[in-house]
Amino acid sequence: MELKKNILYSGFLTTSLYIFQFITYPYVARVLGVTNIGICNYVQSIVQYFCLFSMLGITSLGVREIAKCNGDKLKLNQTFSRLFTLNAIFTSIALAIYFLLIETIPNFTQYRKLLYIGATQIFFGTFAVEWLFRGLEEFKYITIRTLCVRLIYVISIFLFVSESDDYIIYFLIYSAMIIANGIINWNYGKQFVKFSFQPLSSIKCYVKPLIFLGSQLILTSLYTTFNTVYLGIVCGDTQVGYYTTATKIENIILALYSSFTLVMMPRISSLMESEQQEDIKRMLQSSFNLLFAFVFPCIFFSEFYANELVYLVAGNGYEGAILPMRIVMPLMLIVGLEQILIVQILMPSRSDRQVFINSVIGATCSILLNVLLVSKLESVGSSIVWFISELAVMTTALYFVKQKYYDVEFFANMVKHLLSFMPILLIYYFISKTVKQDWIGFSLGFVHTLVYSHISLLYVVKNNVYITFVESLIPNKIQKK
Repeated sequence: MELKKNILYSGFLTTSLYIFQFITYPYVARVLGVTNIGICNYVQSIVQYFCLFSMLGITSLGVREIAKCNGDKLKLNQTFSRLFTLNAIFTSIALAIYFLLIETIPNFTQYRKLLYIGATQIFFGTFAVEWLFRGLEEFKYITIRTLCVRLIYVISIFLFVSESDDYIIYFLIYSAMIIANGIINWNYGKQFVKFSFQPLSSIKCYVKPLIFLGSQLILTSLYTTFNTVYLGIVCGDTQVGYYTTATKIENIILALYSSFTLVMMPRISSLMESEQQEDIKRMLQSSFNLLFAFVFPCIFFSEFYANELVYLVAGNGYEGAILPMRIVMPLMLIVGLEQILIVQILMPSRSDRQVFINSVIGATCSILLNVLLVSKLESVGSSIVWFISELAVMTTALYFVKQKYYDVEFFANMVKHLLSFMPILLIYYFISKTVKQDWIGFSLGFVHTLVYSHISLLYVVKNNVYITFVESLIPNKIQKK
C-alpha cells in the first residue's frame, strides 16, 4: 500500500510541474512578448547548466546511499553529512566559475542582473536536498510542499507580472520558488538528520560515482538543453523565444508519459532480478501500447493545427515557433521509445556502459549539428538538431536492447497503430474545407480526435491498455474482442 501511494505521489509530482507551466506560460508569453520571454529562457538555461555542474550526480547517488542506511540513525547522519559536504564543494566551485564568466564574457554581461538573481538558484538548490527525502521515501512531504510552493508561484505571476518590462520580476519570482524550496527542505530535514562537518578523506569514496553519474547527465543535457544556450549565443533572444515556445508544448504532453515510465522502472528492475521474463515482456508490451495510443493522435493533431496551438499557448508574435514546433512534435514518439528502451530495459538491467555510450552519441550529434545548422537556420536549426540527436540516441539504444533481448518487438505494433490513425488527417482536411472559422474547426478537430481515437483503439487495433482502461470505467459493458 505504501509503495502504491509513493508511486501516485511521484507520478502526480512529475505531471504537476508541467500542469502549472501550462497554466502560467500562455499568460507570461503574451505579457512579456517573444523577445523578453526569450531573454528569461536563455538566462534560465545558463543557470540550469551551472545547477547541473553543482549537483552532478548527487540526486541519483544520494537517493541510493540514503536508502542503504536502512534506518540506522548514526549511519544516516554520517552519509548525509558527507554527501552534503561534497555537494557544497562542487556548488562553491560552480559558483566561482559562474561569477567569473558573468564578468568576463560579453554575451553574459548584458544579462548581469538576471544572472546574479539566478545565482540564488544554484546556491539554494544545494540546500533543497531532494535526494534525502527521496531516499527516505518521504514522497508525501515532497508532493505537498511542491504543490504549495508552486501554487504561490502561480498566484504571484498573475499578481505581479502585468507588463512586458516585468520580465525581471518574472525571473525573480521563479528564483524565489527555488529559494523557498531550499529553506523549507533544509528546516524540515532536521527532523531526520543532523549535519556535522566531515573530514575530506571520508568523502573520497563518493567522488568517483558522483562524477560518473554527473557526466551522464551533462552529456544528456548537450542534446536536450544545450540547444537553447547555443541558440541564444548565436542568434539572440527572439529565436530562443520561438524555440522554447515550440518545445514547451511537446514537453508538457510527453511529461504525462514520462511519469508512467519512471514508475515502471523499479517494477521491471525487480522482475529482472528474479528473471521473470514473461512478466517483463508483458509489462514492456503494455508500455509500447500505452505510448502508441498516446502519441499518434497527439502528433497528428498538433501537426495539422500547429498554428492554432502556438497562438493558444503564446498568442500573437510567435509565428516563428510554428515550423520548429512541427519539427519537434514527432519527438513524442522517438523520446517515448527511447524512455522504454533506456529507462525500462537498459537501466534496470544495469547496462551502465551502454547508457553512457548513448549519452556520448547524443552529445556528439548535438555539438556538431549545432555548429553546422543553427547559425543559418536559427530556431528551425535548433529543432532539427534536437530531432536528429534524439533519433540517434533512440537508434543506438535499440541496437543495445536487441543485443541483450532479442525478442523485444514493437515495430509491427507501431505500424498498425500508425496506419489506424492516418485517416484522421482526412477528417481534419474535410473540417478545414467546410468550416471557415479557424477556432471552430480547431474545436471540432479536437472532438473528432477523441472520438476517432476511442473507436480506433477499441475496435481496430484493440489496444489492450486502452481496453482495460475503458472497462475499468464501464465494467461489464464492453467485452474484449
